[in-house]
Amino acid sequence: MSSESTPVAESLGIVQEHTYTFGPPGVPITLENGRAFGPIDVRYETYGNLNAERTNAVLILHAFTGDAHAAGFHTAESKHPGWWNDMVGPGKPFDTNKYFVICSNVLGGCRGTTGPGSTDPETGKPYGLSFPVITIRDMVNVQKRLVDHLGIQRLLAVAGGSMGGMQALEWSVAYPEMVASSIVLASTARLTAQGIAFNAVGRNAIMSDPHFQSGNYYSDQLPAQGLSIARMVGHITYLSDESMGMKFGRKLQERAAYGFDFADQFQVESYLEYQGDKFVDRFDANSYIYLSKAMDYYDLGERYGGLDFAAARITAKVLVISFTSDWLYPPYQAKEIVFALMKAEKDVSYTELNSPYGHDSFLLETKRQGRLISSFLGSVYGNC
Repeated sequence: MSSESTPVAESLGIVQEHTYTFGPPGVPITLENGRAFGPIDVRYETYGNLNAERTNAVLILHAFTGDAHAAGFHTAESKHPGWWNDMVGPGKPFDTNKYFVICSNVLGGCRGTTGPGSTDPETGKPYGLSFPVITIRDMVNVQKRLVDHLGIQRLLAVAGGSMGGMQALEWSVAYPEMVASSIVLASTARLTAQGIAFNAVGRNAIMSDPHFQSGNYYSDQLPAQGLSIARMVGHITYLSDESMGMKFGRKLQERAAYGFDFADQFQVESYLEYQGDKFVDRFDANSYIYLSKAMDYYDLGERYGGLDFAAARITAKVLVISFTSDWLYPPYQAKEIVFALMKAEKDVSYTELNSPYGHDSFLLETKRQGRLISSFLGSVYGNC
């Protein structure tokens, strides 16, 4: 999922990727499953400048299949900017004239941060399924190591949509003293049975592919068909009935009548095939398995005896935004977070935006949500 193409001159321009490494021979991280793990590479990008007081840092947290490249271009020839380019940059909601914006690829990913496709230093081969099962808390703990490395003691804001919203919530509860504000978009404090079910279908599609080879496919043929099907299923959950109807309806693909066979005939079928095939070129099947499981496991209140007790730990000012047509993480789940914060007498604002674009709205409704975020961040920044 990415923003529309934007000329280099109209964005942050060329941005650089960075890698921070920690762990053995230094101190490894202890995962939620109890395993000491490392070394860990963290791929990240930064935009704007950190002020002298180090009080203007904003941590952007990406969604399931995102990465550290949130804005700008990697080369002058790049046709597509970072995945949230419309939101991050000079004069944009995350205004890099004011804020120092950080975005890192999550633990378990496949875009520069250590994940199942990374080389296990003990074997010299990719981890595959020997990579430890990780959680949202583990992702946040790795991000904290990065923030510490950058010399930042307190973040002006943590912000993200979908899985990124889970991370923003986890940051606010796990490290309340480090978070001045939290922006949670199209997200939830825990997946429903339906959400877990869709993730299970995706994992089963991948692991049933004959080329999966128990996760040890890196030197052979990739489980492309299984990963493509997983993406097709997942992509349906990001859309809405209304948006699919507006875009495709029942239009046929380059034909005037039914073919009375099983080839793709409807435009929506071809679109999903295209999305699946494109996804295989940029994402690792094992990362899909690990990150989807991390979302399944996430339950913000479980560690603390309930959502109300978790909310009581938060000291940040919180902005929650949901979208009417998001049936993957519907507005009632956002309201559960808001009600828990209100019950704990926390500073929380909530908006439900009317949008036809389903779960993808947080990537597409940049103007309307951008105005809300810009105002919210400005008020927090003014009081720091």
